[in-house]
Amino acid sequence: MGYIGTPIDTRNQFQSLQGKRFNGDGSTTDFTLDVAPSSTLDLEVFVGNVRQDPNSAYTVSGTTLSFTGAPPSGTNNIYVVHQAKSVGTIDVPALGVSTASIQADAITEAKIADDAVESEHLNNNIISGQTELAATPADTDEFLISDAGTLKRVDYSYIKGGGMNLVATANVTSAAANVSFDNCFSSTYRNYLMVADMVVATNAATIEWRYRNGGSDESGNYYNQYFTRYKTDTDDRYKHRTSSVNSFRTGVTLKNATDEVSFAFSMYFHNPNNGSTHSKLYMNAIFKDNDGYSGNLNGIGAFHAQSAHDGIKFFPSSGNFTNATVRIYGLIDS
Repeated sequence: MGYIGTPIDTRNQFQSLQGKRFNGDGSTTDFTLDVAPSSTLDLEVFVGNVRQDPNSAYTVSGTTLSFTGAPPSGTNNIYVVHQAKSVGTIDVPALGVSTASIQADAITEAKIADDAVESEHLNNNIISGQTELAATPADTDEFLISDAGTLKRVDYSYIKGGGMNLVATANVTSAAANVSFDNCFSSTYRNYLMVADMVVATNAATIEWRYRNGGSDESGNYYNQYFTRYKTDTDDRYKHRTSSVNSFRTGVTLKNATDEVSFAFSMYFHNPNNGSTHSKLYMNAIFKDNDGYSGNLNGIGAFHAQSAHDGIKFFPSSGNFTNATVRIYGLIDS
């Protein structure tokens, strides 16, 4: 028949109250129950039909009921009624706990198994080996260090030291009238180093070079140089000095060798992009002259005008280059 009120909960189980009787002997204080209660308040204990005080007359531990004083002798003169009894347990179903059900910061490291978190579950702001940088670090890129056993992060700007960065390259493998660079010098670096080797196509050609600015040669008569050269065919030292000409010039007539380098050198540029000074350079080179003798050339050059050079161009006095390899590096001050 119908009824008014809350629907009956048919999901839970119900059991009648459970009890048990014991015989007292005047000396026994411990008796074994069939069910372990949670506390003394879950029991009604009677001795000789007198209810006992759960706060002082007895204690429970598991299924053991212990009286503070031995009940008197009698048959079934002790009986116990369970007021509350567990009838089952309810397990959390699979997938039953959502993220919203977990309190923030409730999961501690003790609850996470070792090696349970893989790199794909880490954000990219976690310092790990998950992503390759594949470039020179920025000043704000961070490294991990151990400071007396404590891991700390430190910006690259604090640990980077002096060195050099490659800023321009050229590889000539066929006839070329010149090897030219634009925007290789800038305010990013104060000084630069060039390492190069070149082969001329025309025998007895020399190598010259000019600074560039804004995509054009600086061809005014501002170039001054003093070079000293030595050759293997003589003990004499040759001096080559020019001033107020429109290019730097080695003064060495080179061999158009196809099996070896005509001219290989390193060149140091001091402050070429500073427009308020006269830029200077130092060169050290080895060469093969047009007679087949090897030699060494070193010396200095200066541009006697204020100009912020941003490029440089090399060219033979006649003909072309057949091969050339050039690397330009910016030198880090700190």
